[in-house]
Amino acid sequence: MNPSNIAVLGLGAMGTRIAINLIGAGHSLTVWNRSPGASQALAPSNISIATSPKKAAAQADIVISMVTDDDAAKAVWLNPDTGAVFGLTENTIAIECSTLTLKGIQAIEQTITATGASFVAAPVVGSRPQADAQKLISLVGGETHIVERIRPILSASSSAIHHIGTARQAMAMKLAVNSLFGIQVAALTELLGVLNQQGISPKEAMTYFSDMPVTSLVAKGAGTAIVNQQYAPMFPVQLVEKDFRYACQMVEGGEKSEKRMPATTAVQQIYQEAIAQGYGSENITAIAKLFL
Repeated sequence: MNPSNIAVLGLGAMGTRIAINLIGAGHSLTVWNRSPGASQALAPSNISIATSPKKAAAQADIVISMVTDDDAAKAVWLNPDTGAVFGLTENTIAIECSTLTLKGIQAIEQTITATGASFVAAPVVGSRPQADAQKLISLVGGETHIVERIRPILSASSSAIHHIGTARQAMAMKLAVNSLFGIQVAALTELLGVLNQQGISPKEAMTYFSDMPVTSLVAKGAGTAIVNQQYAPMFPVQLVEKDFRYACQMVEGGEKSEKRMPATTAVQQIYQEAIAQGYGSENITAIAKLFL
């Protein structure tokens, strides 16, 4: 794909990095952020700063949203006065990179495609270091020919792009990935706490865990961070809990999540407790403070 006019909506930790990577790939950018200061801090003279998602979308061939949750995404796309959907044309490709509920992503998709524009869900796996290194993993849902058109755009930040199927399926996969991650970290921290009570320090325990085939790379990384008490936010506890909450909403047929997703539901409560204890803004590994 030749250099494109791209709008990036949402300049948080991940949105900013995606924007920087797109600039590095030679694309022309229009950016919007709810707090204007973030746009001003990012933008050199050759970047346009829009005053609303609608105005940003009107200047773009491709519109990328990267925000926190369902409410933020719906405000960005669907607000009746400023929503990006009202700046789209039938030639625009809209990409939602946020982690949303299945109902949320479907509502946005249906409204966008009703305008004639194309829609792709592309939530990403990875955090700030992976975004900086252009090694995110994109889980993509949408029509094949549209996915192929935007592959070079996603490649500006991602080293792997997996076309899962529909937008709903891509989001379901993302919620499952984040839940598996969160479950592993919770299990590890709980066990480190128990071992510590038995006189085996977290540092010593991790030397043993790291030598075992049952210990994943994710668990090893989390264990190292816990041993070193590294709790600076990469994936904040409050966002982990949000993703668990969204994952539990995937249960269909009216069944309660604790019946169909008992492990996920139980672990969600650990992250809720961490938030109640004041650790919500810290990294996922900060739940270790509940056990150590």
